[in-house]
Amino acid sequence: NAGGEFTCVPMQGSGTFAVEAQLGTLVPRAGHLLILVNGAYGRRMAEICRRAGRAYVRFDYGGHGESSGKFEEGTIGEWGEDAVAVLDGVARGPQVLVGSSMGGWIMLLAALARPGRVRGLVGVAAAPDFTEDLIRSRLDDAARAELAGRGFFMRESEYEEPYPVTRKLLDEGENHLLLRGGIGLTMPVRLIHGMRDESVPWETSLRLANALEGGDARLTLVKEGDHRLSRPQDIALIAQTAEALAEEVSD
Repeated sequence: NAGGEFTCVPMQGSGTFAVEAQLGTLVPRAGHLLILVNGAYGRRMAEICRRAGRAYVRFDYGGHGESSGKFEEGTIGEWGEDAVAVLDGVARGPQVLVGSSMGGWIMLLAALARPGRVRGLVGVAAAPDFTEDLIRSRLDDAARAELAGRGFFMRESEYEEPYPVTRKLLDEGENHLLLRGGIGLTMPVRLIHGMRDESVPWETSLRLANALEGGDARLTLVKEGDHRLSRPQDIALIAQTAEALAEEVSD
């Protein structure tokens, strides 16, 4: 469990099956799990922990799940602060952080804020800078007009109902962009990305690997993998990667 009493896994996105593999293999039965919950996926993680007999702490980002606030009022910086607050207030000892999709960005921000606490990182279809590279830069005229007039637009998703993207989210996200220069993290990093990912291009993980200052960064590309990486062989790869890194960095 990465040498500490808790294994901290900040996650976001749709990789439910990958999450189950990680929880079942990375976390020892006597260990404790810190779950940064995002709605149904986080509740699924908690249920997996309960059935697997793993102790856990359940946590929702602000505006998600049972936490106070509204999703459309949240920002990358605020969600990053939520993760750091739980690291400071709940988790004990060194951590390996595992982030999926947006959670990959939050994972990096938490590691930058608390580098002494984080021994390693595992990114699954990590999406740093997505507010700029995957949303703002791709807006059509209609969406730009809605942002200018109403302050938000409704974005389609292949996994859920359309959700609001606010001007506040996009503007505040500019304060946390990481891929425009070097990222001052030197702990081991393992990145996994499907080459058929239509939500977050695999080139994002390549850019991330190149931006990291540490020399121990490895990117695994899954030729037939999509954003979910939920096939049995994908699940096995993610589980093996997370478990191997935890063993590598443990005391």
